[in-house]
Amino acid sequence: MAEEQGTAEPEATQANGADNLPQVSIISQYVKDLSFENPNAPAVYQWQGQPQIDVQFNIGPQKIADDVYEVLLKIEVKATAADKTAFQVELDYAGLFGLRNVPEEQLQPFLLAEAPRILFPFARRILADAVRDGGFPPLMLEPIDFGALYMSQLQAQGEQLAQIETAGQA
Repeated sequence: MAEEQGTAEPEATQANGADNLPQVSIISQYVKDLSFENPNAPAVYQWQGQPQIDVQFNIGPQKIADDVYEVLLKIEVKATAADKTAFQVELDYAGLFGLRNVPEEQLQPFLLAEAPRILFPFARRILADAVRDGGFPPLMLEPIDFGALYMSQLQAQGEQLAQIETAGQA
């Protein structure tokens, strides 16, 4: 027992006992908007060949309250064949994340890379089910490396900034 009394408090706690270690939690995940359109039914089910699939996505973080952020993963899929739409599905899937003691320089990488990585498998399943329920084979989107996309976006922004600075010096 004497040994237990002599233990020092970890560096992660402040004098008042408050914890200052970074903490991340998923508060909730939810569908904000889901739309499925099958404008050429029932003729679409007689079409031959594979449709051309176009997938677009966007990530939108937003501060909701102190230490609470909403990350919106918007995915739009359009399948066309012979210049006609087979189906179109749009999903806005969001998550509420509690972020406490996360350094400012780590907020953007978390909100634009890690949070979408957490949300994507759930959004992918919802899209697959919606397409299947629309009478088509389930659409299984390939995994997306949000970390690599974030890094390439940072690099592109850095190059663009460098070009602006170079042009300003000329």
